[in-house]
Amino acid sequence: MSTSSSPDSPLPLSRLPVRSAPALDLLAGVKVLDLTSSVAGPYAGQLLADMGATVVKIEKPGTGDDARAWGPPFLNGESLWFMSVNRGKHSVTLDYATPQGLEVLRRLASQCDVMLVNLVARSQRKLGIDAATLRALNPGLIHASITGFGLKGARAELPCYDLIAEGYSGVMDLTGEPDAPPQKVGTPAADMLAGHDAAMAVIAALLRRERGGTGCEIDISMVESMSRFMGPRLMPYLGSGEVSRRSGGRDSVIAIYQVFDTADEPMTLGLGNDAIWKRFWAAVGQPEVAGDAAYGSNAQRRARRAEIVEKIAAILRGKPRAYWLDLLASARVPAGPIHRLDELAHDKALHESGFIYQGRGHAGPIPQVGLGIRFDGRSEGTGLPPPRLGAHTDQILGSWLDCPSTEIEQLRRSASSESKETS
Repeated sequence: MSTSSSPDSPLPLSRLPVRSAPALDLLAGVKVLDLTSSVAGPYAGQLLADMGATVVKIEKPGTGDDARAWGPPFLNGESLWFMSVNRGKHSVTLDYATPQGLEVLRRLASQCDVMLVNLVARSQRKLGIDAATLRALNPGLIHASITGFGLKGARAELPCYDLIAEGYSGVMDLTGEPDAPPQKVGTPAADMLAGHDAAMAVIAALLRRERGGTGCEIDISMVESMSRFMGPRLMPYLGSGEVSRRSGGRDSVIAIYQVFDTADEPMTLGLGNDAIWKRFWAAVGQPEVAGDAAYGSNAQRRARRAEIVEKIAAILRGKPRAYWLDLLASARVPAGPIHRLDELAHDKALHESGFIYQGRGHAGPIPQVGLGIRFDGRSEGTGLPPPRLGAHTDQILGSWLDCPSTEIEQLRRSASSESKETS
């Protein structure tokens, strides 16, 4: 069940530290056209923007990215889902389904380094935005497609969302309790993984091009990205024939690696090697358990997991979570709380590191979740908040293409008339 602040209480973002930082420069000078919508493609674009690229988001006139309508919740009329994956970008409205709009897009593509697309191959070819067409204009172009099933194969033309990719990948079958239905991961995992893969692949392609190579056609499949994420589960099946099933997170290859109840709140505990195993039992005052030869290896502990879990559960139920976390931290035993989102949002360490903060938005402060990667001690800049629809159309078309204001206005009228004819 979701929770929210009452209408009279201050927004959670008001408690976040204010952060303002210059942009990173690792990808300075790299021009990216982001034609994508929803989550996976926009997240790839945001990652590139966070590292210093100039990212121009091309959006449908009138409606823009599908995620702009995803809500509630909204903040000052803008979708917080949209804002979560579109920091650091410029927005240009352009209807490239019209001849005039396509011509402008082709001119932009001839100047850019990277293009992000999340349409299936047939739609790309129909619109004239496929890799072959655009790389004929710009041989150095890095064209990255993010689709559900990849550009080729029997399923290439099928539509896909994160939910669908999670189902194909097996992660839903392994998530949840044994006697409960399959569960989706609590965040758009396939979207975020595919977006991350796209950004990583783009950077690798940029490096190859810098070394004297040409451009590149990158093909990212959400299903394959999510299925690769399942490698530590899939590989053991392939090599042993044993099919893992959902167990509420209680069947790790590590003998003790799960959630335990305490006297108040649940906690996580991972005893991942022999040294940690010994430190745990010393910390809880029962070093003789660690010395028991029957528990001498992880394989032996796995064989007797049920009795070990029962011993640990009885101990941890005796005192509150805070007591155990302090004790185990002192003993260097991996353990932690299970945060709700509101607890995560106000985690002191994440505030102090600058990972969760408030930045400047168009209509007031907006929350930000950081890149979480530091380069020489610095992370992403905060100069460009998630853009309003079409806010940079005149600026980008004027500076990149020397478009006069009359041509830009003609594009707007053409897009408006086309919308009326198709509505």
